[in-house]
Amino acid sequence: MAEERLIRMTLEPMSDVRGLLFDLTQRQLQVLHDQDIGPIAERLARLNLGAELLDTQPNHGMQTDGKDQAAQRRVLHALLLINALMFVLELSMGLLAQSAGLIADSLDMFADAAVYGVALLAVGKAASRQLSAARLAGLVQGLLALLLLAEVARRWLYGSEPQSLLMIGVGLLALLANLACLMLIHGQRDGGVHMRASWIFSANDVLANLGVIVAGSLVLWSGAAWPDLLIGSLVGLLVLSGAWRILRLQV
Repeated sequence: MAEERLIRMTLEPMSDVRGLLFDLTQRQLQVLHDQDIGPIAERLARLNLGAELLDTQPNHGMQTDGKDQAAQRRVLHALLLINALMFVLELSMGLLAQSAGLIADSLDMFADAAVYGVALLAVGKAASRQLSAARLAGLVQGLLALLLLAEVARRWLYGSEPQSLLMIGVGLLALLANLACLMLIHGQRDGGVHMRASWIFSANDVLANLGVIVAGSLVLWSGAAWPDLLIGSLVGLLVLSGAWRILRLQV
């Protein structure tokens, strides 16, 4: 999930890139483009992900009609609203429940909301404006991740008492929210690059929600705080890593 977000943030601002088709099972990417592959290959090389060019063929005439664009905008607006609301709810409930896992999951919601917001705000803008918007989202995401990791470290040292039932309840609500996102995207998941990204992000978020639910169940069963702190640490590091990669992007 983090690598695909990074690749999309890197390539989608390019004016001649018309689509990105990911084959996750084969770890392959098809780039639909209008001009020379050189600048695209150069940006991929900067990511240090071991990208290797297998074949290249320029794409001509791939357009999305106005009706499809309007439908995709509606879906992106709905996804942005759901993820933004769940970010606020999970962050508030995470602080109330003393749960690092819930707070970390809220940051994952924020990361997705930032991606959808950048996708909407950057439509039709210059590449430099798109990159600025992405970096702003990455900066806020990184600051929140650092605050979370500092709080998790404090709780490892001084202890915490996460409220397991509240963790499980909010985790279930977040799971329902991401399932709703999947239903919204289902009809548009092959309609464009942002739709494909939205589908994958929401599907992966389901796993994070399940992690919070499992951690809450382990807290309830064992009476110990370490499952919550472990989940919070892992998700916090993942969010911080994604933010750092976004901030290193170049035009």
